[in-house]
Amino acid sequence: MQSADFPSWTHAVQQRLEHTLAEVLPTAGQLPQKLHDAMRYAVLGGGKRVRPLLVFAAGELVSAPPERLQYAAAAVELIHAYSLVHDDLPCMDDDTLRRGKPTVHIEFDEATALLAGDALQTAAFSVLAAQPLCVEPADQLTMIKLLADASGSFGMAGGQAIDLDSVGRSLTLPELETMHILKTGALIRASTLLGSYCGEPMAEAARQRLDRFAKLVGLAFQVVDDILDVEADSATLGKTAGKDAAHDKPTYVSLLGLKEAKRRAAELEAEALDCLSDFGQRATRLRELAAFIVQRTF
Repeated sequence: MQSADFPSWTHAVQQRLEHTLAEVLPTAGQLPQKLHDAMRYAVLGGGKRVRPLLVFAAGELVSAPPERLQYAAAAVELIHAYSLVHDDLPCMDDDTLRRGKPTVHIEFDEATALLAGDALQTAAFSVLAAQPLCVEPADQLTMIKLLADASGSFGMAGGQAIDLDSVGRSLTLPELETMHILKTGALIRASTLLGSYCGEPMAEAARQRLDRFAKLVGLAFQVVDDILDVEADSATLGKTAGKDAAHDKPTYVSLLGLKEAKRRAAELEAEALDCLSDFGQRATRLRELAAFIVQRTF
């Protein structure tokens, strides 16, 4: 259930993030111009910004100042953008459409896209380390490690490797969920936890409940992605629809069927919401984001 002001809140966060991203990215035309133009093209002016929204929503649990959250959110979005640039390359998913416009390697070229992804990844850690985001400096080191672990071989990159190896194979539900806990879920979990470090200290038991919420929401996000790949068209999605089936990739829909996949998404949302029961009104935005993730149509 979403409150009447949820769209206003999401819009405000998205606008704040857009300004922050424009600030932290190299300026247009700055040498090397083509690379910097490609970085800005990949990041600015598009996307749902779900991960930054989770940073801000989790920040409400600890009364985190938005001036801190905006940089943690920008770091997460730079990692996400880099992953999309690389995922779209011919050696990966070989896609031509992203966020309703040509992918970076189509708009520029493959070498520039590869370098843009590399540069966005390192820019994320520069942003995360550039200024104090926590009361305790040690917590900021924890944030940097969280984002690094979520991005690497035990997180997003590892999940992508499993995904590539799984083309044409049948996976069990636990195997499919393990892949997506890494590929999609790791960065969603990191986003949520990063926000929790930007304000008042949080008890470890509370942070574990928050992490469990984020893990379940990350799985739900992927289930809905698989459903939309079947039900929505490319214009609605802003990316190529039906590519999972075309590439013979294992998905929740191919494994469970459409009806059961929708049921699984609803189950994951309910389990995620249970994890927030002790947080009261402070978790309103997290609850609303869980609903948005499961009910979205794009």
